[in-house]
Amino acid sequence: MQTVELIAPCHFGMESVLKREISDLGYEITCVEDGKVTFRGDLSAICRANVFLRTTERVLLKVAQFQAETFEELFQGTKAVPWEAYLPEHAKFWVAKANSIKSKLFSPSDIQSIMKKAMVERMKSVYHRNHFPEDGPSYALRVTIIKDVVTIGIDTSGESLHKRGYRKVTSKAPVTETLAAAILLLSPWKKDRILIDPFCGSGTFPIEAAMIGANLAPGRNRSFISESWPMIPKELWSAARSEADTKADPSVSLQIQGYDIDPQMVEAARENAKLAGVDHLIHLQQREVKDLHTQKKYGFVITNPPYGERLEEKEAMPALYREMGTAFRQMDTWSFFILTGYEEAEMYRARKADKNRIIYNGMLKTYLYQFMGPKPPKPKKED
Repeated sequence: MQTVELIAPCHFGMESVLKREISDLGYEITCVEDGKVTFRGDLSAICRANVFLRTTERVLLKVAQFQAETFEELFQGTKAVPWEAYLPEHAKFWVAKANSIKSKLFSPSDIQSIMKKAMVERMKSVYHRNHFPEDGPSYALRVTIIKDVVTIGIDTSGESLHKRGYRKVTSKAPVTETLAAAILLLSPWKKDRILIDPFCGSGTFPIEAAMIGANLAPGRNRSFISESWPMIPKELWSAARSEADTKADPSVSLQIQGYDIDPQMVEAARENAKLAGVDHLIHLQQREVKDLHTQKKYGFVITNPPYGERLEEKEAMPALYREMGTAFRQMDTWSFFILTGYEEAEMYRARKADKNRIIYNGMLKTYLYQFMGPKPPKPKKED
């Protein structure tokens, strides 16, 4: 079967999590860079990566990489790509996005226009026609130019992979599904440990945790733009979905709890959990953070509390974070992973975080504070 190279973008700082996911699927990592992991596999890797990967935004089929400091070099480099190996004669194709960093070519619209023209010229010479109807399968290109090196990928996913299909209602500043999954996989939390999100909002952390615990593939119930490509046999998609069904364990027993002060958000979280097929695995309830308490000695709090993005909300933050700090200090043997854009958050925890990562949640600069509790003792073996 044909070997291809694929590019998987991710949140900056989460490359190690995505790399582990790809390795667990059995694929060879060829490059790890800021915000993306490149790997090699056969055509079935396109299907399996889209169905199974939790922490990437999309899967790109890498088709070319070359140097270009002028628009003429960009045109000739793009024209030299054997597009006929990827695009059928009636393909609908366009440059969906162009990014330029520290490069002489920096106008996205010009880059997009010139590359489209170069592709058409190549297609003309191969298919011997002057007009293309573009009424066939869709091929959206994504291009990055970093230090004058052009990398071209064809998007195999279509709609971003963070759109699992279950989140119909969201909170004000929701954490994306891919980022929530990455934080969960970054933490030492395992499915046999209790997990609480006291600011669950529309339920993303609890739902993603339940999907991980039940081994439910995030892309099992959605479609992808490359499913209509002639180069990928339909049976490869069927095999990937069958594998996802085989690996799923929806009857697993989990201890996942989500709380929120807003009853409408709790109801939204319940609806989202139902759509995700994990409502039976999560306990959701209206509760303020000051009322958080548990009899369990060990566990994980993984949460994305409010951080006052609007000026009028900032005044309420000190009181909220004091309540949060008081509640969390009573759970001193627990581990805490707190994603927040509130820069003073750490001081309310009364001790310095073991780790602090800067993560961009969309365009918002946030901090992932990690407070690690002691490991629980191992169960005693029976004689």
